[in-house]
Amino acid sequence: MQFAMLLAAADATNAVAAVAASARQATATGGYGLVFWFLVLLCGVAIAVIAERVLLYRREQIDSAQFLAGVRNVIKRDNVLEALSICDATPGPVARMVKAAILARDGGRERIQESLEETGSQEVPRLEARLALIATLAQIGPLMGVLGTLLGFAGVFRELRRPDGSAFGYAAPGEMFDGLMQALYCAALGVGLAILCYAAYNYLVTRVNVLVADMERAGIEAVKLVSGDGNGGNGNGKS
Repeated sequence: MQFAMLLAAADATNAVAAVAASARQATATGGYGLVFWFLVLLCGVAIAVIAERVLLYRREQIDSAQFLAGVRNVIKRDNVLEALSICDATPGPVARMVKAAILARDGGRERIQESLEETGSQEVPRLEARLALIATLAQIGPLMGVLGTLLGFAGVFRELRRPDGSAFGYAAPGEMFDGLMQALYCAALGVGLAILCYAAYNYLVTRVNVLVADMERAGIEAVKLVSGDGNGGNGNGKS
């Protein structure tokens, strides 16, 4: 009886030690491996950058036709200060380009066009900022997922190679499942990151192209408006 109790106590001690070791491993690696949590971090970065870009483009996109009509009416009354105030109160690159044209009005058509080119060269890179990061995340996401998958399967084979005291070449199912879950979750998260970033990149590039087209049309109208060559046409409305 005492011998059986000693065996039971030993088994209980071994079970507690195994649970403690598993807990330490889960704490150290997050349960799914470091690659998985790195992918989670990349997903967080991607979501933050995409949200920031979407909010920026929504704020920068204006109804350029209505804006140009308002500036045109003020310019017809020779109220330059009010036109500049309208530009300052209106967000977006279109308003900043029109303001640059108004400020350069005394230099003639050539100076106006140079000012518009300078403003456009500053606005386009600001609109395209961080798009390269999203494209990079879309490319490395699947690669990181494959890396996590390989490391997960490597962990499974490592457990199979380690003797458990009585048999060689076997491992507890839980130890194998940890590696398999790491492999599958890393693959799924890497593919999901790529899908998100690819879709977001194409959408954001389309929004940038719309804003740049608005800037070009507004620049043409601003030259006509400020130089006095006709009343100017209508710009592109908000898309």
